[in-house]
Amino acid sequence: MSIETVEKQLGSMQIKVPDAARLLVCLVFLFAIMMFVNYFLGVESGGGTFLVVAAMVGGYMALNIGANDVANNVGPTVGSGALTMVSAVALAAAFEIAGAIIAGGEVVSTIKKGIIDPAMIGDPSTFVWLMLAALFAGALWLNIATYFGAPVSTTHSIVGGVLGAGIAAGGWQIANWDQMATIAASWLISPLLGGLIAAIFLYLITRLIVDQRDLVGAARRYVPYLLAVMGWVFLTYLTLKGLKKLWPVEFVTAGLLGLAGAVIIFAVINPMVARASGSLSNDRAGINSLFTIPLVFAAALLSFAHGANDVANAVGPLAAIYDSFTNGGISAKAAIPFWIMAVGALGIAVGLALYGPKLIRTVGSEITHLDKMRAFCVALAAAITVIIASQLGLPVSSTHIAVGGVFGVGFLREYLHANRSRLSHEIKERIKGDDAEAVASFLGTFGSSAFAEQEAMIRKLRKNSCSKLYLAKKDRKTLRSAYHKEMVKRSMLFKIAAAWVITVPASAFLAAMLFYMIRGFMLP
Repeated sequence: MSIETVEKQLGSMQIKVPDAARLLVCLVFLFAIMMFVNYFLGVESGGGTFLVVAAMVGGYMALNIGANDVANNVGPTVGSGALTMVSAVALAAAFEIAGAIIAGGEVVSTIKKGIIDPAMIGDPSTFVWLMLAALFAGALWLNIATYFGAPVSTTHSIVGGVLGAGIAAGGWQIANWDQMATIAASWLISPLLGGLIAAIFLYLITRLIVDQRDLVGAARRYVPYLLAVMGWVFLTYLTLKGLKKLWPVEFVTAGLLGLAGAVIIFAVINPMVARASGSLSNDRAGINSLFTIPLVFAAALLSFAHGANDVANAVGPLAAIYDSFTNGGISAKAAIPFWIMAVGALGIAVGLALYGPKLIRTVGSEITHLDKMRAFCVALAAAITVIIASQLGLPVSSTHIAVGGVFGVGFLREYLHANRSRLSHEIKERIKGDDAEAVASFLGTFGSSAFAEQEAMIRKLRKNSCSKLYLAKKDRKTLRSAYHKEMVKRSMLFKIAAAWVITVPASAFLAAMLFYMIRGFMLP
């Protein structure tokens, strides 16, 4: 199936809702928040109108998280055809809500990632204005990024908002610049690590299964192990990240639990794959079908863990504002009432349903073509990278990791295609004479041989050939260019990279401006 065919199919699966209707639903959601807080909480909790505004801004932030940040969980699954757009949105929305409500936690840090010192704020009212400006700025930046089709980090957006508003409130000395340097380093580490791990798994699958003469036999042998590894990784990931607020465990314990689950998964999956492989065609399309159900589970688990962790990006500053009003001071940790958690969870689901498909298509099909095996590698790389980064204490972004994984498999596709093209050229040059049939026969045998057999054929051909195939540096460069085929859209690479780099500065600038505006309105 060509990439054009896939893109047409994806286009036909778009959720077609008029822009005016989507905007109306968002306004109704924000109006419902206003009515709830105003009539049920405004008087009792203190804060009055300011708390109503803060709750609406929190809802607006949640809408934008759903529109932008959830795409990395389901984009590869949709792009590979494992789920339709409608099914993916429904699945992700359900598990995002479940993750937020079940495992979202009861408390949240009032200052995200410790990037500013709250002790230097002093005045509770200034702290409230700071958090509102940070929340609003993060939401605005996400809205802008979604409009331009750039998947960015929600965490970095709110970090930039807190940094900018904090500097506006307390000066440059309020910021923890060492922590900011670590976050900045994650801009590079996250996508590179995710891309590298995804490419390694795709290379292994290509060598062990796709490049074998008997694809079905190779799949019957190796796919159960691959799915067991996926089970191990995802169970460990879910225990460490998705359930950490319900059941905090150490890495070793989580890893052992994941390993036990992987053994069970292997015992169950092995006979199932053996039965299913009996009816598969001996080609890539047939093998791809074995990865459909694992990808659905991956999308569900990633969405659950995302809801459990990233709901705090939407409601954390709101919880801090609410806590400041109810307790009359600044706390390092703030309780999250159920109504605040519900605002975050429902807002993410609504934003995903209304505006999420745009970024889902970006991640799933507009960077590079993903089949199910490639999407499997991206999902696996995302979970592994988060686990590694968590143990190293690196504040990485799940969005950066997943998108980096997509780029990783795309660039590996380019490398493999160029390498095979150069080998075909070498074969044609080394086979002497004008016997076109001999060349065609050799290439046909070469193409249907296993990876190890191909290497042996090339070694034998080079040994027996009298031709040295000397090429000048300029000629080698020309040859590489002739066989290079771009399988990653460079325009998407530059657009997304630019959006990542400016996320923290842009949200910080917006937050500083908003803080000055809010403080100006609130001063007598």
